[in-house]
Amino acid sequence: MSEKEFDYYLKGEKGEYEVVIGLEVHAQVLSEAKLFSPSATKFGSEPNSQVSLVDAAMPGMLPVINKFCVEQAVKTGLGLNAKINTFSKFDRKNYFYADLPQGYQISQFKHPIVGEGKVILDMPYGTKEIGIERLHLEQDAGKSIHDQDPKNSLVDLNRSGIALMEIVSKPDLRSPGEVGEYIKKLRSIMRYLNTCDGNMEQGSLRADVNVSVRKKGSKEFGTRCEIKNVNSIKFMQQAIDYEARRQIELIEEGNEVDQETRLFDTKKQETRSMRSKEDAHDYRYFPDPDLLPLRLEDSYIEDLKKSLPELPDHKKQRLISEFKLSNYEASVIISDQAVSTYYEEVAKNSDYKLAATWLMGELFATLNKEGKDITESPVSAVNLAKMINLIKDGTISGKIAKTVFEEMIKNDGDPSKIVEDKGLKQTSDPKEIENIVNKVLETNQDKVEQYKSGKDKLFGFFVGQVMKEMKGKGNPQMINDILKNKLK
Repeated sequence: MSEKEFDYYLKGEKGEYEVVIGLEVHAQVLSEAKLFSPSATKFGSEPNSQVSLVDAAMPGMLPVINKFCVEQAVKTGLGLNAKINTFSKFDRKNYFYADLPQGYQISQFKHPIVGEGKVILDMPYGTKEIGIERLHLEQDAGKSIHDQDPKNSLVDLNRSGIALMEIVSKPDLRSPGEVGEYIKKLRSIMRYLNTCDGNMEQGSLRADVNVSVRKKGSKEFGTRCEIKNVNSIKFMQQAIDYEARRQIELIEEGNEVDQETRLFDTKKQETRSMRSKEDAHDYRYFPDPDLLPLRLEDSYIEDLKKSLPELPDHKKQRLISEFKLSNYEASVIISDQAVSTYYEEVAKNSDYKLAATWLMGELFATLNKEGKDITESPVSAVNLAKMINLIKDGTISGKIAKTVFEEMIKNDGDPSKIVEDKGLKQTSDPKEIENIVNKVLETNQDKVEQYKSGKDKLFGFFVGQVMKEMKGKGNPQMINDILKNKLK
């Protein structure tokens, strides 16, 4: 598939089709207590060990709003450049799930806490703005477990009542590639804000994916299908590609696309029908009689706005301006808050560009190989900065630095001590280098004549021979300069 937005059209026998995608992202609020009860929210606890009488919907139990969850939702809305609604209210969304104790979900419908906003994506073909329709708070359902007993399904209510932020995009996404970047950007913003940990493998970030297709150039939307609860970017992209092609095939055969809810089978890599798609009236929304409307003061919103950390888009522009990074380098570094913090500590104590090069090259390769993230780096920011300074002041060459770096990985050793102990200091004495250069040229007079007759590529041969004689410790720039003068 092409990375270019205007090239992502799927071909059918009767023409080309555009894919239209909207996402409903369910982000678990980072909070130690649930939305309407004081129960814990720790992942991986024993089944049904974090369930209060409210979560279990026992008769007479009344929900009490968690103020901190409200604050987290407002901060997320501000991070999405969205309108914060000073008036919002909770409704009951009625439907039956075996793991939904009340028989309804407390959610927000017509009056969400956050209104329209936007997210800016950095795509290979430029920036693209994706509209946010709304963000509303709601409680999660429990979890049905079907593989623990041969005859019965079991229910774990630990998740019941956990606070979710449902972030609904406008149908502005046009390719699986854009969907991947959108999810990464959302996750990055919420991690910077510390409002959601974004751990998709733990279910704290998942999405319902709405997909429709239309003929290239058409302005009318096609009939959409919703793919429920997809919990990885890879699966989202696979589901979109399959579902779009399925709909095109139906249309070209003269059939209609039914509006329905579907599931994505990750093993077969295909979607299958789950149920007909409900509309709002099917859920029989009505105001929750146990919860008063939320009314937020403008001063409260302003105070939260002032407390926000530097967010990815602002940090990216600052890194480009302050550290002269390329757009690509800045985009990679700001994608993860811990990475950007590490980079800045290195850059402020060494060379900006070399810091980016070593971070995105050798260090990332090491972390990927060992399955670690930057917070588990075997090389501290302090020691990486020291090593870069050794390159800058000519103590070691870039090639020797790789050897030093390998030693640092073993125990985060001080690079100066490693250079001293291993005898890795670079030779920068011009007289010593000139003597070695003379020796190499005298030994290879035939190659010298060939070089002077026009075989310029032999220059690399001479550099290699000098480095070999100096056991890799010669100053590369000085070797180049002296060789050029001698070969004139």
